Amino acid sequence: MNGPYEIRYLSTAERDLIDILEYIKKDNPTAANSQLKKFDKAISQLASNPLLGIIPKDERLKKLGYRMLIVNKHLVFYVVKTEYVQIRRIIHGARRYSFLL
Repeated sequence: MNGPYEIRYLSTAERDLIDILEYIKKDNPTAANSQLKKFDKAISQLASNPLLGIIPKDERLKKLGYRMLIVNKHLVFYVVKTEYVQIRRIIHGARRYSFLL
């Protein structure tokens, strides 16, 4: 694999990120900003190392080529394409996620 890969977000992933940050911001704006920096740092690493995330245990997600990056209590689901990494969902780790993807 050659890099750097472009990072692309599906609109659902963008909405997930906004929702997460708005939820945190209600109680603690500083924590929301900190969480955004953590997401940015972790996801930006995928540009040079797209296989950084783990392969989910869910068989359907494996077959679809999903990988999963863990950022604190959140899971970033993505797929590696030829020239880019596509961020598909960002959800809290406590949620059941297979039906969301």
